[in-house]
Amino acid sequence: MKFIGQLVGRHLAKYPRMQLLDVYKLLHQAALGNSHIMGTAEQIQRLLREETAALGDGPAEPIWEAISPDSRLARVHLRSYLAAGYDLADLAGACLGTPTVCAPAPEKLTRFCACLGDLATEGILPFDKQEVVTCMDEIAEEGYPAVHHTRVFRDTYKPAYRVVAIELLPTLQRSSS
Repeated sequence: MKFIGQLVGRHLAKYPRMQLLDVYKLLHQAALGNSHIMGTAEQIQRLLREETAALGDGPAEPIWEAISPDSRLARVHLRSYLAAGYDLADLAGACLGTPTVCAPAPEKLTRFCACLGDLATEGILPFDKQEVVTCMDEIAEEGYPAVHHTRVFRDTYKPAYRVVAIELLPTLQRSSS
C-alpha cells in the first residue's frame, strides 16, 4: 500500500503531533469520505456558517489536499477556502453530493488499516507496531467507527475542514492542492 505510506508520511511531516487515532481518522476519510454526514444542503450550510463564524486563527493550510488514492476525495480547509472568497453554499452542496460520486468503500478501510503495522515496522509511523496492531484490532471490533481528532491534534493544529469529492468543486479542482 504505497499510497497509504505516502499519505500518512506527508501528514506526519505536516502534523508531527498526530496521534494514532488521527492517522486512523485520515484513513477513514480516505476510504469512506464523509458518509457519516447527514442533513440537507441547507442544514449543512447552516452548520458551516456557524462553524466558520467561530473560527479563530489556525495554521496556514492549502485550500484543499487530496486524501484518497485516486485523488478524488479531498480535505477542503475552511479558513483558506473562505480567505480565497469561495462560497459556503457550494461547499455544502459538495458535502451533500460526495457520498453519491465517491461511494464509501469499507473494504478499502480494512485494507488501509491492515497495512499500518507494516508502516510502523518501516519507521513511517512513530508508534510501536504492537500498539498499532492492538489499536487497529480494537477499531475493527468496533466496526471501524468515525472518530474525532484527538485533543492533542485539535489543540495543536485547530483543524477546520470538510471532506468532499473535489470534482464537485470544479473551480477548486483546477487550483493546485
